[in-house]
Amino acid sequence: MPNKELKVYPVLLAGGTGSRLWPISRELYPKQLVNLVGVDSLVQSTIKRLVPDLDADKVRIVCGEEHYFEIARHLEEIDVTSEGKIISEPCGRNTAPAILLSALTILQKEKDAILLIFPSDHVIKDSERFREKLKEAISLASKNYIVTFGIKPTAPETGYGYIEGAKRAKDGALKIKRFVEKPDEETAQKYVKAGNFFWNSGMFALKASVLINEFKIYQPGILKKLKQMVAKDAVSMESYSTLPDISIDYAIMEKTKKGVVLPSDFGWSDIGSWKSLYDFLPKGDDNNVVEGDVILKETKNCFIRGDNRLIVANDLEDIVVVETHDTVFVSDLNTSKNVKAIVSDLKKQGRKEYQAHTTVFRPWGTYTILEENSNTKIKRIVVYPGTKLSMQMHHHRSEHWIVVQGTAKITNGDQVIFLEENQSTYVPKTTRHRLENPGKVPLHIIEVQIGPYLEEDDIVRYDDDFGRG
Repeated sequence: MPNKELKVYPVLLAGGTGSRLWPISRELYPKQLVNLVGVDSLVQSTIKRLVPDLDADKVRIVCGEEHYFEIARHLEEIDVTSEGKIISEPCGRNTAPAILLSALTILQKEKDAILLIFPSDHVIKDSERFREKLKEAISLASKNYIVTFGIKPTAPETGYGYIEGAKRAKDGALKIKRFVEKPDEETAQKYVKAGNFFWNSGMFALKASVLINEFKIYQPGILKKLKQMVAKDAVSMESYSTLPDISIDYAIMEKTKKGVVLPSDFGWSDIGSWKSLYDFLPKGDDNNVVEGDVILKETKNCFIRGDNRLIVANDLEDIVVVETHDTVFVSDLNTSKNVKAIVSDLKKQGRKEYQAHTTVFRPWGTYTILEENSNTKIKRIVVYPGTKLSMQMHHHRSEHWIVVQGTAKITNGDQVIFLEENQSTYVPKTTRHRLENPGKVPLHIIEVQIGPYLEEDDIVRYDDDFGRG
């Protein structure tokens, strides 16, 4: 599949929060990290779809700094080495800066390359047909076209942008006449009937050199700033946040004369809402999609997902129910995408549920809040093998640690001790302490905090919380 002259780099865009899939998708653990279809996360599924036809060593993933370590863990879980593959953004500035950042980073080691740009949170049913279209796109990109994959519409979808194709360009691709924003239903029906309109998938194939040249023509300011940052290895929050928040469509695709749309039909969905996930997944009895411990009676055309407890539904139709440890979301299935506005309201209200689950992922492992009140907090802590938490001290609270699985190496004041399963220790307040897993299996700890919980005001850290080993 790869072009004989230029190396092919798949670039996965893993930014965004997927707020239309709340409460499963959250700011600190967005949909691309979630198992929504099958046993793999969406980012893992995207990589498996590309490898081994494409070289796993050439995969690059652009993500936010806050997701760096979790993306790395997801790569390692599917036996793809994460080192050198993750390009982190200090903040999100939309797809144009993200794609340009990946191109400039790749060009630090290659004279040129063909880039295949994929959102990391889409799903595809027909992998064989997808691979055929990849070959066509790579061939077109090698001829200096900027290829966008246009999905043949199967319905008058109002949640997608559209691309209008013009005359035939080459090898089955069409010249791009225009990009169209998400239409109303009447307009979408006209687009489907016309036959030359395609859903905008956000997937591209192009040479890195061609992309750089188009930025030089149409977005020279972005190119100049970002080239300086990459050259100086200074992609900081201060500098990156000055870049415009602009999509690749607005920045380049609506202006370029090199753009073509490749009509594609491989069972694509962007999984942009609970309704689109429902449409994609296979249906059971009475046209329901059910996940978890669910009992239904007189219920049809529903999506019901439970994570932790029994859900019983009676006499429902066209409803979505999604349950997590701390939240239950119930909505009309067809208007469930409006949850994005609810998430915005939660954020304005300062509700933590918009941002994180009760289980929080850290570079060293996870912690789950089991119980909490004004003076006590109980957590289940999982520490990955060979990792450690920061050395820290609390002014106002003490901690009890009980090992339930694995071996713990614990710094407790001047002592360093090793604890096995069913052993425990007490950490008084104002005592320096650290938790570490020297073993080869995950370490599971139950932590009981006693004393007022004052967030970061109570913690003194003596090193960072991101070390391995």
